[in-house]
Amino acid sequence: MRSPLRPALVLVALLAAGCVPQVAPPPVATPGPTPTPAAPPPPRPLAQDWRDWPRTPGDWRYDAATVVARYDAPDGRPLLTLACDRAARRITVTRPSVAAAAALTVRTTSTVRALAVQARAPADATSPIMLDATLAAGDRLLDAMAFSRGTFTVEQAGQSPLVLPAWAEVGRVVQDCR
Repeated sequence: MRSPLRPALVLVALLAAGCVPQVAPPPVATPGPTPTPAAPPPPRPLAQDWRDWPRTPGDWRYDAATVVARYDAPDGRPLLTLACDRAARRITVTRPSVAAAAALTVRTTSTVRALAVQARAPADATSPIMLDATLAAGDRLLDAMAFSRGTFTVEQAGQSPLVLPAWAEVGRVVQDCR
């Protein structure tokens, strides 16, 4: 048997469904002005003792064929190069620089020495100036760099100091050049 109320209930349900208000989708936001990126925080001041300074990011690479040890930044830019001239028995320490030819100061756990440099013109307008300091292969500063406890620094006025690990590559270029 059919209930006489059933068609009336269906009709009421359909009418009630038609009374539900339709929600319009939110308006599409128009892009506003691009916010200016925040300036990077200023670098933290270095600790008073250089042995507590953070190591410069990067890695040493050694090429036995040319007797060159190179410390490269993570993006591949060379930060310091130790290159041997076997015929002259000399090692040239090279650092890219944006400043004039100011002396390089090498600091190890056993010694500190300023090195006179010669500026080399950049390869192109976008490359930095290269500063070269030449040492005899038997110079004790090279041994101090190779055997410094943990790290050594290469500093120049107007530039961030390089805090480099005293890894085997330094000793290899020195030993292979002697």
